[in-house]
Amino acid sequence: MSAAVDTNVLAYAEGLNGATMEKQAQDLLENMRPGSAIIPVQVLGELFHLLVRKGGRSPFQARSAILGWRNTFPLIDTSATVLLAAADLATRQFSFWDAVILSAAAEANCQLLLSEDMQNGFVWRGVTVVNPFAKPLHPLLDSLLSS
Repeated sequence: MSAAVDTNVLAYAEGLNGATMEKQAQDLLENMRPGSAIIPVQVLGELFHLLVRKGGRSPFQARSAILGWRNTFPLIDTSATVLLAAADLATRQFSFWDAVILSAAAEANCQLLLSEDMQNGFVWRGVTVVNPFAKPLHPLLDSLLSS
């Protein structure tokens, strides 16, 4: 089983929402078994923007952070297929950029998208959106972390 990671999880791990959320996000990412987590390229772009705008980091520091995440987890590219599927999804329910992330997760055959910002429990093309900070843990996330 694999999971795509949304921007908010990485932003929290970078300390953008206080020490408690930073620890929860870091613990979550550290407990993922190797090869089970991937990052859509869109997420790194959003993270760069957040780190500079809200985190007060220099562009150089933000670049360093996203390169660190790139080296920690495999990336999912935003291909033409991902973009067109996202455009379809955005006409129905999600913002375009959230749809790009969900579409990339589906294209990479992820079973989960870990996101606090999208509709918890929503399923699209075999990907279940799961809030990794909700208690109790969603059964699929619990299974991923237990295996």
